[in-house]
Amino acid sequence: MPVTLLCGDITQAKVDAIVNAANTRMLGGGGVDGAIHRAAGPDLLAACYAVPEVEGVRCPVGQARITAAGNLPARYVIHTVGPRFEFDDDPPALLASAYRTSFELALGNDCRSIAFPAISCGVYGYPMAQAAEIALTVCLDQRYRQLEEYLYLHQQADLEAWTVYLPSSERAAF
Repeated sequence: MPVTLLCGDITQAKVDAIVNAANTRMLGGGGVDGAIHRAAGPDLLAACYAVPEVEGVRCPVGQARITAAGNLPARYVIHTVGPRFEFDDDPPALLASAYRTSFELALGNDCRSIAFPAISCGVYGYPMAQAAEIALTVCLDQRYRQLEEYLYLHQQADLEAWTVYLPSSERAAF
C-alpha cells in the first residue's frame, strides 16, 4: 500500500492506530504528545498509567507501547519514544527502532492503517531531513507495506522536506 504524506492534525486521523511521539513516562507533554492527550481525553491518561513502570520508565527510547485511544477516532494510540538528537547514543538506530516497534505493535494488534507524526523532530531536536530519510526507509520496508501508512506533518515546509525522500514510485500517493 502507498505511503501518504499529509499536512494536518494527526488527532483527526481516521486510522486504526495513531502513533504518539511520547516521552518515557507516557503521561503527556508538549507538541504532538500534548495534542494527542488533550484530544483523547482522560481515558488515554488512565490507559497510560496502567502501563507498568520500570524505574520511572513506561516506554524506553526506541521502543513502543499500545493503549486504547480514548476519544480519538483511532482504535489505538501507539506511544513511541524517539531519541533526543544531541543527547542519546546512536540516534539514527533509535529513531528507526521507534518506527519499527510501532509498526510491529500495529501488525500484532490487527491494524490495517497507521498514522505517524515526525517522531523526535520537535523539542527532541532531530533534523527534519535526516528524520525523514530514516522514517521513510522504515515505512517502505516490505514487512510493513500491508498497512495503509500516513505521515502527518505539522507545517507545509516539513511536508515538502519529507517529499524529497519519498521515492518517485510512491509520489502518486502524495
